[in-house]
Amino acid sequence: MPTIDVLMDGLPQRTGQGLLGYCSLILIEGEKRTLVDVGHVGRRNVLMAALAERGLGPGDVDSIVLSHSHWDHSQNLDAFANATIYMHADERRYSNAPHPNDWATPAWTGAMLSIEDHRIETVEDGTLLEPGVGIMLTPGHSPGHISVTVETDQGLAVITGDALHYAAAALTRKNPIVFWNEQQASDSITRVVETADVIYPGHDRPFRLHHDEIVYLRDFELTLVNVSLDTPGFSFQPSPPAVFVMEGIEEQRLPGDST
Repeated sequence: MPTIDVLMDGLPQRTGQGLLGYCSLILIEGEKRTLVDVGHVGRRNVLMAALAERGLGPGDVDSIVLSHSHWDHSQNLDAFANATIYMHADERRYSNAPHPNDWATPAWTGAMLSIEDHRIETVEDGTLLEPGVGIMLTPGHSPGHISVTVETDQGLAVITGDALHYAAAALTRKNPIVFWNEQQASDSITRVVETADVIYPGHDRPFRLHHDEIVYLRDFELTLVNVSLDTPGFSFQPSPPAVFVMEGIEEQRLPGDST
């Protein structure tokens, strides 16, 4: 039976100066080693250190599931030159011609993926990567967003990427950042919640829902470097920002689609 190892927790925190973009980086150990998302280059050294702690290097990763092509989930693809990359065809198509307001999919995203084109294999809802590890289509945050289902000793785990950013979204059924389709995004959260025994969100720690209460399975850990509580101008905002829906979302189309 495959096992799940959290290499790096995702974080929901932002700053007044912009997004940290720390997504969950999850290693599945089964018949092969599969890494779900690779993060952005600001986390590369820490990711490599996490692998080294396990006696692994990037060459030991057999496959990568790219939940979606946003910058904070995809920039380290080049570090895993031997791995097959799995992503949905709609995500691949959209990456070649993203909406100009879609700041999470910069215009260079398609060019970045084209470098890796020989390694990319497309998957769809229900694709089995190996026994006990499958693909769940969870669009809305982006057009071809996918999650990964894993049969474990603790029940069915779903590694959600940004289909479910953080635990609170499992209660509200609202995706906090939508670039493609708001209704699809909510439907995807509902599908995850109704399917999973354990949820590994894109920007939070793994958790279970128990009578509509969030039960985290890992402790929170974050160290801020080169700042202290008495630094002038340093402050906290405990409440999350409002839901962001990209301006122009009603114009979203996949390349080649007329409707």
